[in-house]
Amino acid sequence: MPDSSLPTYTPKDFTTDQDVRWCPGCGDYAILNAVRKTLPKLKTRREDYVFVSGIGCAARFPYYMETYGLHSIHGRAPAFATGLKLANPDLEVWVVSGDGDLLSIGGNQTMHALRRNVDFNILLLNNRIYGLTKGQYSPTSEFGKKTKSTPAGSPDYPVNPLSWAIGGGGTFVARSIDIDVKHLEQVMLRGAAHRGTALIEVYQDCNIYNHQTWFHASQKATRAECTVELEHGKPLIFGAERNKGLRMSGTRLEAVELGNGITADDLLTHDETDRGLAFLLSQLAHPKFPEPLGVLYASDEHDTYDRVVHEQGRQAIASRGAGDLKALLNEGRTWVIEEDE
Repeated sequence: MPDSSLPTYTPKDFTTDQDVRWCPGCGDYAILNAVRKTLPKLKTRREDYVFVSGIGCAARFPYYMETYGLHSIHGRAPAFATGLKLANPDLEVWVVSGDGDLLSIGGNQTMHALRRNVDFNILLLNNRIYGLTKGQYSPTSEFGKKTKSTPAGSPDYPVNPLSWAIGGGGTFVARSIDIDVKHLEQVMLRGAAHRGTALIEVYQDCNIYNHQTWFHASQKATRAECTVELEHGKPLIFGAERNKGLRMSGTRLEAVELGNGITADDLLTHDETDRGLAFLLSQLAHPKFPEPLGVLYASDEHDTYDRVVHEQGRQAIASRGAGDLKALLNEGRTWVIEEDE
């Protein structure tokens, strides 16, 4: 919990002596740097942080954070994180893993963490490929993607992590991008302050097996036209000249150009407490629409799973007493098996 007597931390305090073993140029380096810059601002004791990962390139994250950490098994990081949070609610738990780990074998785990609203943060690093196993298509790979495992093109339609999280009952859903450390820091600070599961999708470049998959959203020449930055209470405006926006057309969003009778007053105002609007925004995809960056949805509509479970325990003890495990095991019909002499 926040403590005014904390020492003043710097990013170096969260840096281990381990050599970082990602490919040169990998987007994970920038994300690691952003996380190390963010934690000192959260005013939490270093020993209260735990980083949990599954399997994949991103899953090496705990090795590089000078905190407690757990490199768990494939797809089960959310389950491990849930157990940690239930065992010690004061811990600040972060799950860091990739789109393959969290959305394929771990899809069920991620979904249930979201609907339960366990109080931890999920950084979903999305490069739309399996990098560690050398370039097979992942759950977020686009339809028709040619890879080593789909030489004729992927027959699968991709998972949309944000739509999936919002539709599954997530209470904090956001998106950022690896190269924009400042924006990523702001989103992580918001997620860390949220009480409940905070899922942050991070567009991450795999420069070896899926280079440039997010270049439309990351490059200076194209970003302004291909993304819309979300700010609560402000109109949805985008474009290099800030001359484009999003408005409703019936039940659908449409991109329009300002002028010729269209003004900012005609545009949608972002409301991050509106789940329906958040779902519509999550569906926007390049090249037809700008892709949203920032907080799509944030609400305190549900209590946290860990608080509810602990409250149930307190109520049970208050009404029935602390209990006696030995008495419980020996109640009812029991017998003792003795060895014949």
